[in-house]
Amino acid sequence: MFDDLSQKFDGIFRKLRGRGVLTEDNVQEGLREVRRALLEADVNFKVVKDFITQVEARALGREVLSGLHPGQQVIKVVYEEMTRLLGESHRSLATASSPPTVVMVSGLQGSGKTTFCGKLARRFLAKGRRVLLVAADVQRPAAIDQLETVGRSVGAEVYSRRNQDAVTICRDGVEEAKRRDFDLVILDTAGRLHIDDALMTELGTIQSLVTPHETLLVLDGLTGQDAVQVARTFSERLAVTGVVLTKMDGDARGGAALSVAHVTGVPIKFVGTGEKPEALEDFHPDRMAARILGMGDVLTLVERVEAAVDVEDARRMAEKLRKEQFTLEDFLEQIEQMKRMGPLEDMLKMLPGVGGKLKGLSLDDRALVHVQAMIQSMTPEERRNPSVLNGSRRRRVALGSGSTVQELNQLLKQYRDMQKMMRMLKGRRGLGRVPMPF
Repeated sequence: MFDDLSQKFDGIFRKLRGRGVLTEDNVQEGLREVRRALLEADVNFKVVKDFITQVEARALGREVLSGLHPGQQVIKVVYEEMTRLLGESHRSLATASSPPTVVMVSGLQGSGKTTFCGKLARRFLAKGRRVLLVAADVQRPAAIDQLETVGRSVGAEVYSRRNQDAVTICRDGVEEAKRRDFDLVILDTAGRLHIDDALMTELGTIQSLVTPHETLLVLDGLTGQDAVQVARTFSERLAVTGVVLTKMDGDARGGAALSVAHVTGVPIKFVGTGEKPEALEDFHPDRMAARILGMGDVLTLVERVEAAVDVEDARRMAEKLRKEQFTLEDFLEQIEQMKRMGPLEDMLKMLPGVGGKLKGLSLDDRALVHVQAMIQSMTPEERRNPSVLNGSRRRRVALGSGSTVQELNQLLKQYRDMQKMMRMLKGRRGLGRVPMPF
């Protein structure tokens, strides 16, 4: 997400920081590069123009150019204006004072509406809330079946009626939720391949009849300027309260995210970062601006770790490390936790200063799966006491996991190195007191 843009900003900022004194010409040159980078990222031209104008007015101010670290101050101005461009502050999902909260999900076909409905349902179910998905897309073949499949995968109940119109289904679905004390109702409405009067009239009728607390517009982040145009048209015809950008894990440019909020005035509330049910992030403009500018996103990283790691398990694991009782079974458990946090490369990019250094570095998450297979091919005794792995046992494990004996030997060496490191740290203060995520 934003890889291309982040790399370009990293190069621009390195030049600015490298100059002890900045002149107006230096700043103008840097801003020309910023303008070019944003346009190449498919950011709306008018948005770029406004952004550069705002940055230029502040960056050429006397307090910046005559400051102690003018390069850093220009970067600070770019960060603050980028945050403003993205919506300034996080807008959480509105909730009803008296349940159920009704969320209407709209968008074009193929934008990822149904998948998002499942992700949102999963998020609330994890908090112990009762969620009802309403299958209101009666236009697309198998749309109801798809939502029912998504509902089963996350554990949410689905309300569907195959012989009724969408407006009636939404009305009856909300009534059903009220009657059965659901906390959240998600209306998965129909889309089209393009915007037409029939689509907008149907959505408008549903909205006026049901009066949802949130009307979310799902946009495919890969479509760039097309997504911005769709957002503008929807917001003109419908009372859209928030935008969801999907497929952002596949968009190295990020132009849609940098344009939508500014063009429509509608806040971005969620970002889809993958196909898995848990691959949904709250949209925080300040964090996203920091990520785009290569400053990392430690807060989101911490939230991912907290969601994936049980604190008591972490304490128990730290105690095992302290007492040198950490086995390959424990190592396997740590791999499972790391996989729940998302791709390794994505997590590393959230560390300040790391993103730009990953260019050209291969971080294949399949390596974790490979290690997992090797450990799972061992017997319980071998996992607890790897020293029993003689030559014949190693050949068996390698064959059973589709790996080579050399790869298994490398894994065992890494495990021994970890044990040595823990012995070296054993006498130092703090080990075993601080929960370790992995």
